[in-house]
Amino acid sequence: MNKKDDEIPKLYWDAIYEIVLALRAKFPEQELEDVSLGDIFDWTLGLPNFADEPELANDEILAAIYQEWFEENNPL
Repeated sequence: MNKKDDEIPKLYWDAIYEIVLALRAKFPEQELEDVSLGDIFDWTLGLPNFADEPELANDEILAAIYQEWFEENNPL
């Protein structure tokens, strides 16, 4: 049974780990070597439950998303 849109928690820029999980689910085969910060920005904005303001993003936030995604894909 799928959750209704109003039951899915909203994502904001400070929810780095949750954004990564959503991006990994949406792009499971994505090679991170081919991903730019611009891609992460665009893809995050495209998540159906993303609710934050685009102008609040910066390179630090986008790099943190990239780093977390990398670490999730390459556990120690």
